[in-house]
Amino acid sequence: MKHSQPASKRNFFETFATKVTKATGSTPVFITAFAVVLIWALTGPIFDYSETWQLVINTGTTIITFLMVFLIQKTQNKDSLAIQLKLNELVASSRSASNRLVDVEDLTEEEMEVLKKFYMKLATLSKKESALRLSHSIDEAEEKHREKTKATKAPQKGKTKQASAATEKEASAKKRKPRRKPRPKQDNPEKE
Repeated sequence: MKHSQPASKRNFFETFATKVTKATGSTPVFITAFAVVLIWALTGPIFDYSETWQLVINTGTTIITFLMVFLIQKTQNKDSLAIQLKLNELVASSRSASNRLVDVEDLTEEEMEVLKKFYMKLATLSKKESALRLSHSIDEAEEKHREKTKATKAPQKGKTKQASAATEKEASAKKRKPRRKPRPKQDNPEKE
């Protein structure tokens, strides 16, 4: 993944938070933390379970937890923004999607409930279809793919739009499997 800024110009805290969050979520760090707690528990009898012995683990875990909350929140904010931007791009690039959803995270809860009712109605209508193939078919997916590739490709040199469309239809027809014709009914006098 390419970044728009060189690593040296990126925010130090952002880089630090990302690296620490990734490291603390790793298996070796978990095993280390577990080992520290285990060693602390095993040293209890040596220190006669004193208040100082308890204070060591309480203070250490409180400080680490306090700092980790902010580091994790910083990383989650960045990840949430990245996901939101990707979803916005998908919504904006789709012809049939409503552009009102691009900033849906800024809507009030009441406005989101209205949108939720709309999509729940769509889901209910979709469930009324007798089969999944009626709402999501391979033919539909192939047609959408052809539309997208047609929109992004310019007509090739020397070919008119009609010739290009005819070539595309021929290629599409070759990909489709021929439909089986129903067998004619045979009169069988034995079954009568």
